[in-house]
Amino acid sequence: MKGFTKALLASSLVSAGLCAPAEPQPPTQVLDKRARPTVVASAGTIVGANGILTEGFNGIPFALPPTGNLRLKPPVRLNSSLGVFDASGIAPACPQFLADTSSNEFLPQVIDKLVNTQLFNKALNIKEDCLTISITRPKGTKAGDKLPVLFWIFGGGFELGWASMYDGAPLVTNAINMGKPYVYVAVNYRVGAFGFMPGKEILQDGSSNLGHLDQRMGLEWVADNIEAFGGDPNKVTIWGESAGAISVFNQMSLYDGNNKYNGKPLFRGAIMNSGSIVPADPVDCPKGQKVYDTVVKNAGCSGAADTLACLRTLPYETFLKAANSVPAILSYTSVALSYLPRPDGKVLTDSADRLVTAKKYAAVPMIIGDQEDEGTLFSLFQSNITTTSKLVSYLNDVFFHNAAESQIKSLVSTYSPLLSAGSPFGTGILNEIYPGFKRLAAILGDLVFTLTRRVFLDAAVTVNPSVPAWSYLASYDYGTPILGTFHGSDLLQVFYGILPNYASRSIQSYYANFVYNLDPNNASGGTSSKSKVDKEWPQWQKERKLVQFFANFAGYLKDDFRSDSYNWIKNNVEALYI
Repeated sequence: MKGFTKALLASSLVSAGLCAPAEPQPPTQVLDKRARPTVVASAGTIVGANGILTEGFNGIPFALPPTGNLRLKPPVRLNSSLGVFDASGIAPACPQFLADTSSNEFLPQVIDKLVNTQLFNKALNIKEDCLTISITRPKGTKAGDKLPVLFWIFGGGFELGWASMYDGAPLVTNAINMGKPYVYVAVNYRVGAFGFMPGKEILQDGSSNLGHLDQRMGLEWVADNIEAFGGDPNKVTIWGESAGAISVFNQMSLYDGNNKYNGKPLFRGAIMNSGSIVPADPVDCPKGQKVYDTVVKNAGCSGAADTLACLRTLPYETFLKAANSVPAILSYTSVALSYLPRPDGKVLTDSADRLVTAKKYAAVPMIIGDQEDEGTLFSLFQSNITTTSKLVSYLNDVFFHNAAESQIKSLVSTYSPLLSAGSPFGTGILNEIYPGFKRLAAILGDLVFTLTRRVFLDAAVTVNPSVPAWSYLASYDYGTPILGTFHGSDLLQVFYGILPNYASRSIQSYYANFVYNLDPNNASGGTSSKSKVDKEWPQWQKERKLVQFFANFAGYLKDDFRSDSYNWIKNNVEALYI
């Protein structure tokens, strides 16, 4: 940045005839530097980078570095100006939790060695000082254009992920071509122990659900600054996938649904891909306390008078290794996560399922849906679960400690052991990589994503019948061996558009319309109506009907499949707290 400022100053002095430049540069380089997009906002003077049809501003800090005494603390707003800030690089990634550092399993050991290489850490620019915002806008956008804003929250099981792994430029480019230009914003938030550490010590310190507080502060930054980038702070849609989708609902339910900042709502619409509510025990529950105590022990802080203060004083590498010494998502325990949002009585006042039925959330128009085979990815690591009794024990011991064995047996009995009934669905006797794989995949997919979505929608439209909701099932990767239309495959289709097929184009059109009009069918506004869709997407509450997306067409699907399993889940939610 200093080089840019120096060159710009020298150029200005030359043009005024006052002096000669000390460091001549090729004209093309000077021209390129002069052409870089610059925004003057309350946060500072932000200098970005040019794309073909877009402009990017990456890694803009919105909070003080959450290091030292601020580690494992709520984010502290950065109130001082950034001055002239170079936002042309790659935003840093927060510390990652990809594998259990103490695991004896082969795959976690390989992953752990990979992610702890200097090359991996340098490529991702991993560091604790990582609370930043990144923005992509159409080229030439200026303050006052008041384009709608799409605010992206990445997924990764609350244990991994970073904003810069998602390039917003293709999305914004497609939106421009559809006549629905918008401003894309991505927030970086803390994951793993850094963002979602449980335990009574955390609860007493008021330091729970930090990752959600990071997201909320990012939304507040948008409210304060996005107008200078050409966005409209009154037209923000929050969008997330997986843990990002769960985060979207949790942003709706934070502080019992108070989503206002300076008297105005922080967002007006929501899109949730593969995620909604997660019924969870409190921050200081036995499972959460075990995670905290394990980290403290492996950090060498067990003998400290104040174990939390001890964790804050540790060198970064020491704390990271201890934080990652508990079971990770890519392991036998799968989506029975070590780190996840848990009720704390203040930020999240109760479990998500109760907040919905109590109407304690910001009810905004929403789109929510799932991949058809959500559970296959999370059932690759349990090759010893080969019988019904072992399946019941696995769910009881690893996932649902509050459930009686008879309850889990009842749940499992609603899923046929026949290969043709399992996931990936519709594949007959194929894809059974170990005995019981397809049955476990069906159960995990439904419990965490697909049927839980229906439970959520049913409750939401009951307490807020006038708030529109649209829902979908994605089947566009049917035929993928073992995985089917797997969890996260929507990132390839919808976000990246790697396969520029009907599914990708139509979903992006629906989303662009929603960002503009809070209705996926309404193509009005923008520069044209090229985002007009060929199939009406009915509101879910009217006929309980989904749009089912295939690679080259879409159809309608009644949202009543696997009804026995759904009815069991709906009637036994409190036994399913994790």
